[in-house]
Amino acid sequence: MPLFDVIGLGGEKHAVIIDIGAAYTKCGFASETSPRHIIRSVITHTLNGEAETVDVITNEQDRRPDELYSILRDFLHQVYFRYLLVNPRDRRVVICESVLCSTLWRNTIAKVLFKHFEVPSVLFAPHHLLALFTLGAPSGLVLDCGFTETVVLPISFYNLKSRNLKVMLLDPWLHHVYEGTAILKAVRTIPLGSRAIHKHLEEQLMDRSLVQIETGIKPLSSVMNSVGRETLEDIQVRTCFVAPKFSGPEGEQRPASLVPKVDYPLDGGRILRIEGQIREQTFDILFDGDDEEKSIATCLLDSILKCPIDTRKPLAENIVLIGGTVMTPGFKHRLLQEMYCLLQSSEYKENLFIKTIKMHQTPVSANCTSWLGGAIFGALEVLADRSITKERYAQDSNIPDWASCVVQALDNIPILDERTLERPVLSRRQTSGITSTLSNISSSLSSRLLSGGSRSPLASSLLQRVGASPSSGTSSSIKENDKENQKEQKQ
Repeated sequence: MPLFDVIGLGGEKHAVIIDIGAAYTKCGFASETSPRHIIRSVITHTLNGEAETVDVITNEQDRRPDELYSILRDFLHQVYFRYLLVNPRDRRVVICESVLCSTLWRNTIAKVLFKHFEVPSVLFAPHHLLALFTLGAPSGLVLDCGFTETVVLPISFYNLKSRNLKVMLLDPWLHHVYEGTAILKAVRTIPLGSRAIHKHLEEQLMDRSLVQIETGIKPLSSVMNSVGRETLEDIQVRTCFVAPKFSGPEGEQRPASLVPKVDYPLDGGRILRIEGQIREQTFDILFDGDDEEKSIATCLLDSILKCPIDTRKPLAENIVLIGGTVMTPGFKHRLLQEMYCLLQSSEYKENLFIKTIKMHQTPVSANCTSWLGGAIFGALEVLADRSITKERYAQDSNIPDWASCVVQALDNIPILDERTLERPVLSRRQTSGITSTLSNISSSLSSRLLSGGSRSPLASSLLQRVGASPSSGTSSSIKENDKENQKEQKQ
């Protein structure tokens, strides 16, 4: 239980920050430095009277909307009442979402939070923007390498001279708090992540590894048909690493590995022997590329190529790596090697003139960077203005996409239309009416100032501004204008 709930100092309680990933979910409270709990994104769901363990994030096309609603409802109930132990009605919610999050998933989780848990407000924030929020950097190239895929999204800095005035007026929070915007045309994705590593690792283990059992040593394929997901993940984390790039001549066979073998205990007293070549070459699938010869390094360089030419150098010098896969030892060093080698190739050498590549060191572990950005933003006062309130959701249940052009009106900041920004065009009759009104005001003002006899310096300055003469109550030019205005009004 949070300390402020026990003391009861009053005021608004800290918001709940939830980062639902494909493999793990981070949950905690705003203004804290780390999540309270990191749990698996799975739930034991009862369907047709049978209990089964399903993933919270999967292909939404394979599920019906009512089934997705029940899964998210049970999962969030577990988050609130088993791990966080708070009342959802008392706290705002910040959802750290992926750039590729579907509209169905976003609308469903909003429906669960507003209809079932009755939360005050919800804010959907993308991972990449929140990662830069922890560094205080206005621009950067964010690479998110998670469980299912790798997404590269550049965040560019607004130029004050070329910034669109309409954007500033419609979104003042973006101008004052976080001066950065996503370059959507430069987004690059590749289906390479921990899932691809698990599949490659299982294939290598089945082909080459041996298992020591009571009767002797046998191949792994003869003992079991497959290796569990949790076992593969544990082998990947405990025994594997990212080796440097092989720098031998093209076509030369890679020498035998000098990495020692390790023994990994399995259930039932069995011992799995993992060779050194498997340990150091498992992660090569991320850098060798897929069927289209695309790798993580090519995604980064292709994303920079799609950005404006004046932003390429700052983006290359501000690369941020997030996601659980990038925490593997040697990942950052291998990625730099691959990028420098690609810059020397003919494909990028003629188009990219980048000599320096720099990567940020995140303040926390890479898998919790986005959650920390949400915790920082959730502690700001601007959270109430940027969130979707329960009352607004009751009027319109559609959740706008974070990158869409639909802008919601804030409670205290009016939205200006384009017609408001244009200079009004007045007709001749409207102009004459304004002129007659101003002349009447000047006449009455001059008569009052001259009625006192003596004239003060202030009165003289006012008379000069309205065009009145000290000797006469009103000037002849004003009287002539009055006559012309009266004739035009009669006509």
